[in-house]
Amino acid sequence: MVDEERWKARFRAARVSLPGWAREAPHRCTYRSNATGTWEIYAWDRRTDERRQVTDRPNGTWMGGVDPTGEWVWWFDDSDGDEFGIWMRVPFGGGEAEPAVPGLEPSYPSGLARGSSGLAVVGRSHQNGSTIHLARPGASPEVLYEHAEDAHVAGLSRDETLVAIGHSEHGDSRHMALRVVRPDGSTVADLWDGPGKGVYGAGFAPVAGDPRLLVNHERRGRDELLVWDPVAGTEREIELDLPGEVGADWYPDGSALLVHHAHEGRDELYRYDLDAGTLTRIDTPRGTIGGATARPDGTVEFAWSSAAEPSVVRSTSGAVVLTPPGPPAPPSVPVEDVWVEGPGGRIHALVSRPEEGAGPFPVVFDVHGGPTAQDDDSFVPAVAAWVDHGFAVVRVNYRGSTGYGSAWRDAIEGRVGLTELEDIKAVRDWAVESGLADPARTVLTGGSWGGFLTLLGIGTQPGDWAVAVASVPVADYVAAYEDEMEALQAFDRSLFGGSPEEVPDRYRESSPITYVERVTAPVFVLAGENDPRCPIRQIDNYLARLAELGKPHDVYRYDAGHGSLVVEERIKQMAAEIDFARRHLGMA
Repeated sequence: MVDEERWKARFRAARVSLPGWAREAPHRCTYRSNATGTWEIYAWDRRTDERRQVTDRPNGTWMGGVDPTGEWVWWFDDSDGDEFGIWMRVPFGGGEAEPAVPGLEPSYPSGLARGSSGLAVVGRSHQNGSTIHLARPGASPEVLYEHAEDAHVAGLSRDETLVAIGHSEHGDSRHMALRVVRPDGSTVADLWDGPGKGVYGAGFAPVAGDPRLLVNHERRGRDELLVWDPVAGTEREIELDLPGEVGADWYPDGSALLVHHAHEGRDELYRYDLDAGTLTRIDTPRGTIGGATARPDGTVEFAWSSAAEPSVVRSTSGAVVLTPPGPPAPPSVPVEDVWVEGPGGRIHALVSRPEEGAGPFPVVFDVHGGPTAQDDDSFVPAVAAWVDHGFAVVRVNYRGSTGYGSAWRDAIEGRVGLTELEDIKAVRDWAVESGLADPARTVLTGGSWGGFLTLLGIGTQPGDWAVAVASVPVADYVAAYEDEMEALQAFDRSLFGGSPEEVPDRYRESSPITYVERVTAPVFVLAGENDPRCPIRQIDNYLARLAELGKPHDVYRYDAGHGSLVVEERIKQMAAEIDFARRHLGMA
């Protein structure tokens, strides 16, 4: 018997994110929590332990934080989850909310940096491309930068004399360049490593008068670090003897870097002393780290979880930083690592097995989104829910995933979707041959890019999949391109090598609607009415073709955007997904 309350309890358990803190008032923090049943922004005064819910919106709030002074909490206010809106702010201690930058029209957000003087640098994405604005207290916002291609705010120096901008003026938003400018718009320096090699700003040194910018680069085929002084024109590459990919943030005094090392689905933290050039591991449990920050007292706080253990925010002092109200989420099963030889090299997959039975199991192939993302050893309530219902779950870090080098990530370019599915099929075949999977009970599922791969997979590999569950998918790629936000159009042009008008055959070959006549699996589609990433019209086009062809399918529509921040809505969706799969596999 399935314990229905157990899997639902994982979704309902209150969770909190890693707190962000005000640079000049470190006791003033903000964090996200679903304690009310909807993800919202909270303010937390660590001196008094007073906590206050800042936002309260029907579809929840995801983007927000405290400014450097600790005086204001900012959050992004969109409509019904459509990601199109303006920045709002409210005093940290409470009061009336107001537009943070009066005079700026609604847009999609594209980065934000705030200074101690009240200066804000606001990135905006809209139908004409990207603009970045300077907003000074009491003055109308000024355009600092604009371009038809994708761009974002990458940083503001501590003394507010330098602004870093990530841009794709060269036409490739998957491998961006950096420009540092003065507030008057004059260029200080540019950094670009050429085609196929991106550079990304990770923040200026947190010291007044220090122009150093921390940068992620991929000069040796994977994410690594360098420190760039755009004023002096110098670069210092940080070469670390670590097997995976690294990112970093500054320690508050600028003397060291807090290094985040990701390798084969697990994370580690290190301190790198810039003067001594020494790397020291910070003790953290085996699993994944959803975020980390170095506090002024030298301690490091980090959000940690594993597949078996729910998320917790810890400190290197040994303390648990934040404990949400109510009972904790029930644990789940640990994950197993599997390596499978595929057409493009060894594929890393993560397997979660039911606690009872030896297999073959009905197996859910849960495909991650992105595609520039990866599955890892973290706590995922949806995975645990499938396991509770008797399914094994396999998650594949296909070509296109991050974490395995630039060549692996970029291997999908020009042959979008089809390359990823070759890897997923290789792992599917391994699962059958190894005795893990019952070939007659294989479910292909995923959200966003994973939903796209699900619909494409059941059309191009119809004999391999018994049931499909696609959440907020790309279903008709040309129509999706026409309706999606401009930043995603730029992403698609980089991925396909042009627009649908320029390379129509590539879009046709990668579009699920092209293969809809070949679909044999029952299809369940979840769609957000206000989704700007995978818009509703192109999903309706696909559903209409399924109906015309008499293909078995169901649809679940909800009044929000690219996913829901409301816990009970997520439970309804999960229950509908599981029920659909079990019914069509004869398990109900």
